[in-house]
Amino acid sequence: MAGEVVVDALPYIDQGYDEPGVREAAFAMVEEECRRYRPTKNYLEHLPPLNITAFETPMMHAEFERLQNRLPMETMSMKRYELPPPPSGKLNELNAWAECVDNSQAQLEHQAVRILNLQLMLQYCCPAWQRYLQVLTDSERVASKRLAELRHAIQETNWQRKSLQTKGGDQLRQLEAKWVQLVSHNYEIEQACSMAEEYIASLPPTP
Repeated sequence: MAGEVVVDALPYIDQGYDEPGVREAAFAMVEEECRRYRPTKNYLEHLPPLNITAFETPMMHAEFERLQNRLPMETMSMKRYELPPPPSGKLNELNAWAECVDNSQAQLEHQAVRILNLQLMLQYCCPAWQRYLQVLTDSERVASKRLAELRHAIQETNWQRKSLQTKGGDQLRQLEAKWVQLVSHNYEIEQACSMAEEYIASLPPTP
């Protein structure tokens, strides 16, 4: 059958793998095969070129450039939290003060939204986190069950392989013993024939 692989090794039966020099000889054969093998085909030619920047955001790109240029990191700007008065040249202008008031109202609204978010977090954060932990626990239980099933299947497969190889080993030993017996019996027959031929050759010729 084309492509069929005949396995002629029985790890549970064969002996001699731990003898000195066997492991080194196997590694030497692998290294020799690697030296003689020269790939003649690019197995990745059907794939598009590798784009290492496909997942970079503009912020990440700017940060990578900063690191490459060894520039210091920009300090956190607190300007958005400041409430500056109008410039000294516009202290008497109503529009300048109106802009400052609008800025103050925007800052207060921003802080009010943050307080509201904190209140919502205090109310819903613990139940949401508990639900998230429950989901993680359920996922871990499902994964552990699947892992146990796979390990059990692997163990069953190994036991089946060992059982089959043990039976095969017993049959091989019986056949080997029978082969030795038949070879010995043939050797005895050949010896007897040789002795008979010698005896016949030593007899005087008949008149």
